[in-house]
Amino acid sequence: MAYYGYESPLGTIGMTSKGDYLTSLYFVDQKAGQEIVEARQLTRPIKAAIQWLDLYFAGENPNEIVVPLDLAVTNFRQRVLAVVAQVPYGKRISYGDISQTLQADVPEPKNLSQAVGGAVGHNPILLIVPCHRIVGSDGSLTGYAGGLARKQWLLDFEMGKYERL
Repeated sequence: MAYYGYESPLGTIGMTSKGDYLTSLYFVDQKAGQEIVEARQLTRPIKAAIQWLDLYFAGENPNEIVVPLDLAVTNFRQRVLAVVAQVPYGKRISYGDISQTLQADVPEPKNLSQAVGGAVGHNPILLIVPCHRIVGSDGSLTGYAGGLARKQWLLDFEMGKYERL
């Protein structure tokens, strides 16, 4: 497993890769036990993630950069995170919106908002899979692994409220 620490305006972002895939992207202070090894290991997926982050924090569209991801989560969580990954820069959707999207073909859909929230809360690759763009049904900010202050900063940044780097 390769590790790398990226310095962002919000603190150090840790990332790991295994083989040809990025396996995690997280704020270092959010996860106990997730440390950045001194040696910065620049694997191909880590280089792609660095490019993506550089563009993102410069206020440009980073989605042209393909970062190969390994989302080691359950099938349900993969489906949820696939919807999250499609939320455009600067937009927000609710947990309920995701629940409806997942059940578009179900005659009597259930409210899966809590299950969706659990899946979003266990996103192993922050920012690239933009779980910060998921809000409550009333538009309120709800949990974010990096902390609500960071979530607010990211949403404000995407709306142009902060100077680009």
